[in-house]
Amino acid sequence: MPFVIVLLGLGIELSPAHVLYTGPLLTAMPALASLTMGPKGTLSVAAGALGVSLITATLHQAWGGQQIYSNLLGLLVVSVASVTTSNAVRTRRQGELDQVRRVAVAAQQVLLRPVPARLGPVRAASLYLAAESEAEIGGDLYEVVHTRYGVRMIMGDVRGKGLPAVRLAAAVLGAFREAVHYEDDLVEVMDHCAAALRRECAVPGAVGRAEEENRAEDFVTALVAEVPDEPVVQVVNRGHPPPLLLRGGKVQALTPSTPLPPLGLEDFIIGPPVKAESYPFPPGDRLLLHTDGVIEARDRHNAFFDLPRAMEAVDTCTPPEFLNQLHQALIRHAQGRLADDAAMLLVDRSDETI
Repeated sequence: MPFVIVLLGLGIELSPAHVLYTGPLLTAMPALASLTMGPKGTLSVAAGALGVSLITATLHQAWGGQQIYSNLLGLLVVSVASVTTSNAVRTRRQGELDQVRRVAVAAQQVLLRPVPARLGPVRAASLYLAAESEAEIGGDLYEVVHTRYGVRMIMGDVRGKGLPAVRLAAAVLGAFREAVHYEDDLVEVMDHCAAALRRECAVPGAVGRAEEENRAEDFVTALVAEVPDEPVVQVVNRGHPPPLLLRGGKVQALTPSTPLPPLGLEDFIIGPPVKAESYPFPPGDRLLLHTDGVIEARDRHNAFFDLPRAMEAVDTCTPPEFLNQLHQALIRHAQGRLADDAAMLLVDRSDETI
């Protein structure tokens, strides 16, 4: 808007309506620009206003009059004050944003604790990518725990984002971290997570104001897996993208034989009782758990990211290096910008245990 008004002033001065005095209008433009622009933008507006003033003074032969010098002096004073104010406001806002980001990062690290590099018969690594550079936290969740039953892990994704999603993710993670040490059945572990989600959703204010009228839509897609000492992996999948098993350079999706609804939608479960499904997982295999933010990343042609193909293209390396290469491939595919948060959890079956 300030640039438009400066151009409008120039048009007036170059038209038959130049008898209108535009000096006060141009003098106010740097102050107007400082409200929404940074120091560079404010300085550009001031330079534009100065240019119009010099052009009109020369065109209309106004040099030598007191009015033109008063206008230029006022423009100089207002410009200096506006640039200084804009810089101070920008610095303060940046400081506040940095503080909010630090708090968000700390909260995210508490929610998603670092995954140990070695747990029992597996090596593990994790990766979390936020879609936004601002302080908003997403609802992706994951955890790996070494228990007496084996290495147990969870990967989940809460519908929505922001603080309501974080609260639901924290409830599910808390229930998982407690239940994995006491329940020998993975289905019971998942049931504890579902019960914790229902309790959290029933608490007033657990979801955002806009979601209060749509509580039926509060759900979490989740997948729980267990790697015991035997060369198998057991999986219970509640509406989550299936894990990908890399064996001999080929990727296989561990799709459940009986699809189940996400946590929070238990009313849609019909048929026989849910049971964990078992798949071979010998030494040398790699298992990748991920959220839909990975496979739904699009390129400029609106094509989805081909995660299985990307996994097959990665060279043999350690789990952190493997995820780093997948990260680079994902960022290249999405041209550096993700539409949704993305999380990945990789576990390797090893011959050694600790």
